[in-house]
Amino acid sequence: MRIVQLVHFLQDKKHESVLSKQILRSGTSIGANARERKNAQSKADFVNKLAIALKEADETQYWLEILYESNIIEQEQFSSLNEELKEIIAIITSSIKTVKNNINNEK
Repeated sequence: MRIVQLVHFLQDKKHESVLSKQILRSGTSIGANARERKNAQSKADFVNKLAIALKEADETQYWLEILYESNIIEQEQFSSLNEELKEIIAIITSSIKTVKNNINNEK
């Protein structure tokens, strides 16, 4: 939701549309792919959905860095969102490792 709010800010206050569309696409894809894991057809599919969410989180972090380094967003906005992205990345990474370990232990 914070990405959606950031995009509204970027479009309304900064009149920035290209980068805002990029970060909206990747930022909302994190949650969409994480949610899709609930309907995974196998443990491998579950891991794949999380791996896609992880890639999208990394891409979102990239766009956030571009917005900051180009002085479109302030340090405070960047730091807050970047910290949240780091937490999301850590959670997804941990989940992937746990499921992979469980798969390997079943063999």
